[in-house]
Amino acid sequence: MHLMLLLTSFACACGPIGRRGSNAAGDLPRDAEPPPIAEKVPKTITAHGDTRIDNYFWLRDKQNPKVMEYLKAEEAYTDALMKPTVQLQDALFKEMVGHIKETDESAPYRRGEYFYFTRTEQGKQYPIICRRKSAVTGAEEVVLDVNQLAVGQTFMALGAFEPSDDGHLLAYTTDNVGYRQYTLHVKDLRSGRLLLDQAERVDNAAWAADNRTIFYVTEDPTTKRNNKMFRHTLGGGASDLVYEEPNELFDINVQRTRDREFILVNGVSKTSTEVRYLPADKPLSPLKVLQSREPNHEYEAEHGGHLFYIRTNKGATNFRVVTAPDTDPGEKNWKELIAHQPEVKIASIEPFAKHLVLTEWENGLQQIEVVDLETQRRHRITFPEPVYSADVGDNFVFDTNLVRYNYGSLVTPG
Repeated sequence: MHLMLLLTSFACACGPIGRRGSNAAGDLPRDAEPPPIAEKVPKTITAHGDTRIDNYFWLRDKQNPKVMEYLKAEEAYTDALMKPTVQLQDALFKEMVGHIKETDESAPYRRGEYFYFTRTEQGKQYPIICRRKSAVTGAEEVVLDVNQLAVGQTFMALGAFEPSDDGHLLAYTTDNVGYRQYTLHVKDLRSGRLLLDQAERVDNAAWAADNRTIFYVTEDPTTKRNNKMFRHTLGGGASDLVYEEPNELFDINVQRTRDREFILVNGVSKTSTEVRYLPADKPLSPLKVLQSREPNHEYEAEHGGHLFYIRTNKGATNFRVVTAPDTDPGEKNWKELIAHQPEVKIASIEPFAKHLVLTEWENGLQQIEVVDLETQRRHRITFPEPVYSADVGDNFVFDTNLVRYNYGSLVTPG
């Protein structure tokens, strides 16, 4: 699909020249039918005091038979125009695929008692997600084969992927329409069967500590704004609405802290954020606000050792890091841990049992800095090249002395 779009764009950009001359694939047809012309149906749209006319607004209506008729006519015209390039398309495709290692396996990462990894196989479009009890010698267990999920579908995308704490269940979401419209499923990894528990338009999800309660966020069907969080008990029928974000400038998401102690609900706008929380082992508890939202105040939180670690831009254009007791984490109890630096932007924080890992930007480059929480000594991970990209990777283990990160450059593959 991407190759066809690329070639079609090239043909459109060079169309008149191509028709008069020739190319490596042969002459384009001189007597080609004229392209389909979309009907103009003026629609007046007024927003923010400005009025404009959209002649093609009607093409948004997927249920209108005329829309599909027109799109199919465009597709047929493209196929006819590009017919002389079929052999070239095939040659380019084979060359591109020849540079890709189709049968491959990712490095394993630990979640709970298992090491998870992804396999790809030659000729298959989608990944196969697997796990082992031991990273090296354990027997492979296929957790989710996305190729099987795609059978009979015209499109398939995997969204959320959340194993329960005990590793027995998997909550995951799939989109089979291509509109980032995901359905939540729950799979019993012991038997391989799907449970009846399901939800539509789910953006992301997080397990409570009891291995039977799921929190998930849904989108509005019209605006696609993530605005509601539900609590669902497996086998319990309907889900309970826990929180609805009323402000249309905010989206919400749900996450579990790395130390597995808390469920966080993050309300995010372009210039302001607000975090709510509840104990992961008490899923029926009410949500509490960590720090009330304010204009132009952005913050994010993680947890470890009875403290919330908070990255905040209050009084710090490039952000600073503070801590607060999880019994009362409001601003009055904030204690500065990492001071603001005008020349260094703190982009993210990753607390571990004994360390805090910072992703930073300085002089246009990403840096990864490790802070020893006992001694306050700090050091940066060194990289071998002057220009590169680096960020923190999959780290689901809290009490560890290892951190996984991703690295790549223009001459070093990721």
